[in-house]
Amino acid sequence: MTTRAGVILGLAVAALAAGCSGGPPAGQAGGQGIRIGFLVKMPEEPWFQNEWRFAQQAADRYGFQLIKLGTPDAEKVLAAIDNLAAQGAQGFIICTPDVQLGPAIVAKAAQHRMKVFSVDDQFVGSDGKFMDVHHMGISARAIGRMVGQALWDEMEKRGWKAGETGAIAVTFDELDTARERTDGAIEALTAAGFPKERIFQTPQKTTDVPGAFDAANVCLTQHGDVKHWLAFGLNDEAVLGAVRATEGRGFGADDVIGVGIGGDTGLVDFRKEKPTGFFASVLISPQRHGFETAEFMYKWIKDGVEPPKLTLTSGTLITRQTYEKIMGEQGRLD
Repeated sequence: MTTRAGVILGLAVAALAAGCSGGPPAGQAGGQGIRIGFLVKMPEEPWFQNEWRFAQQAADRYGFQLIKLGTPDAEKVLAAIDNLAAQGAQGFIICTPDVQLGPAIVAKAAQHRMKVFSVDDQFVGSDGKFMDVHHMGISARAIGRMVGQALWDEMEKRGWKAGETGAIAVTFDELDTARERTDGAIEALTAAGFPKERIFQTPQKTTDVPGAFDAANVCLTQHGDVKHWLAFGLNDEAVLGAVRATEGRGFGADDVIGVGIGGDTGLVDFRKEKPTGFFASVLISPQRHGFETAEFMYKWIKDGVEPPKLTLTSGTLITRQTYEKIMGEQGRLD
């Protein structure tokens, strides 16, 4: 057993043991109204800020209290659930910092008799399989295929030769969603005719721009003969890091096609006066992941209406030319 797995198992056992002591259901003390927690792993990222914003819209519409907490590690996750219970919350939505925390999170929720709904990243049990927990996620492989097709279409439009082109796949295989996205992009590229041996996978240690920058630099050093680059990965941050790395090697927008996933972080490049290698992004919907999950949880608590066990959302391709119209229609622009 790995150290991390042992810690997580210990947390789950401790939470279950504590649950045997009983206690009143959360939210009943003092006749409190409906309170719902929304826990995210990286509260500073635009995606999670938007999830919170749309969840707050649901709270404003239905009149429940939304408690927003950042939980970047296992210790903070379990402490936050205790915090929610102390505040009388009857349930919570969570994007966990580690999918293997699933058993501990479910056990802790059971201890406090709270409902739990996972969002974005799906819980994984001790057997390595997805847990039977209500979840809203992204059709990761389908979105990855959209990325791969967009890369191929733009490459064809520019008339690049495959033998002179390389593809940087910034990977983070520890996260199933990330693996599905990059695998989907690779599937679409190779199905369209791009040589698989010209796709260079480079793992990132962190899922942010610096992590992708470091990973892409390793790849660029190993393949100095490439004249044109395609770039893709888990999110906008992965592609922005790769684009920054290519810029450091003298590649301009004419020789780089990067397609991200998310839509929010990539705005920094879309809004620059001169185009960069960040060509497009697949816009995914924090509105659904924020508003709908909060709405699901509210109705589950108030009316006993159980949400669908699995909801998967899709995306829309946006570019420098189209993002204002599409994101404006979705209420995503300031």
